[in-house]
Amino acid sequence: MATVLLAEDDADIRFLVTLKLTQAGYQVRGFGDGISAAADARDHPPDLAILDTMMPGMSGLEVCRELRREPATAKIPVIILTALAHEADIKAGLAAGADEYIVKPFSTSDFSARVDTVVARVRAGAAARSDFAQPNLAPPGGG
Repeated sequence: MATVLLAEDDADIRFLVTLKLTQAGYQVRGFGDGISAAADARDHPPDLAILDTMMPGMSGLEVCRELRREPATAKIPVIILTALAHEADIKAGLAAGADEYIVKPFSTSDFSARVDTVVARVRAGAAARSDFAQPNLAPPGGG
């Protein structure tokens, strides 16, 4: 059973996401702030981290950057779950090291599918990061 670290300061959203993930067979460790989430990730690296951007103490982007800096947590796939929907916000999330970016409000079925896809990529040994997050830099025609 895959373990998901969830950092979300809104208790209602934390409950909804936890419920959805638990129903899908994931074990969830939920936190209402970034500092607690980062500490837990260091002590017990999860299979996946889902981070809200705007949280007390430490933002989800700061948590993501910290996870990427530490060798023990650098490969944990990260999904940013946020209300920030501007292109600059999405770029900032991906630049911080997120593998996926989900904007609130979100469809629970879309959310579940995206979580399952990230976890499946990791289990298959592929990069967790979404295709849109990794530009194809090869020239057209494979040359």
